[in-house]
Amino acid sequence: MRKLLKRYWAIIRRPSVHFSLGFLTVGGFVGGILFWGAFNTAMELTNTEQFCTGCHEMRDNVYSELKGTIHFTNRSGVRALCSDCHVPHNWTDKIARKMQASKEVWGKIFGTISTREKFVDKRLELAKHEWARFKANDSLECRNCHNYQYMDFTRQSVRAQNMHSTYLADRTKTCIDCHKGIAHTLPNIPPGSVSDAAPASGAPKEVAHAPR
Repeated sequence: MRKLLKRYWAIIRRPSVHFSLGFLTVGGFVGGILFWGAFNTAMELTNTEQFCTGCHEMRDNVYSELKGTIHFTNRSGVRALCSDCHVPHNWTDKIARKMQASKEVWGKIFGTISTREKFVDKRLELAKHEWARFKANDSLECRNCHNYQYMDFTRQSVRAQNMHSTYLADRTKTCIDCHKGIAHTLPNIPPGSVSDAAPASGAPKEVAHAPR
């Protein structure tokens, strides 16, 4: 057994002595494809609704709220999944988001929001983190489905037309500035923190159009 292990170690240390360059090249290519396939499959698995709602913290709180919004059910039958709103579609931003979200594992281990009471207490803090992320990336996940360039202003309310044609056009505001509470209930906002937590003045908390 010991000799066999030494032989394997010798092959690993100097594979070119034991195998041809062509074999190593083909083997590396095949291995790379298998690794990429496994990695991408695992990555996409973490984007499924079943994965996102696998813990009671999400299933019993924010997911139950989502069910009552137009992003979950609407006249067009187009639904937004958790990952549609919380994970960017392009590769580099997606990986960065996954790395950022990995710390949520620690929250699960230590029971940060393991009860409804804990969730309610932490809700404003969690919401502010997410709002800040949307603000920083110009509501990138919203734009996965909602494209300003293709909006038909004539089918919007006068207020929506004014808001979109003014603030989105000159980029002084982004989607999240006016649409907090679009898919989840707004947290309790203490007096004095309205400027960074509430929807923009005159903006509706919910909108009456399909998510795509």
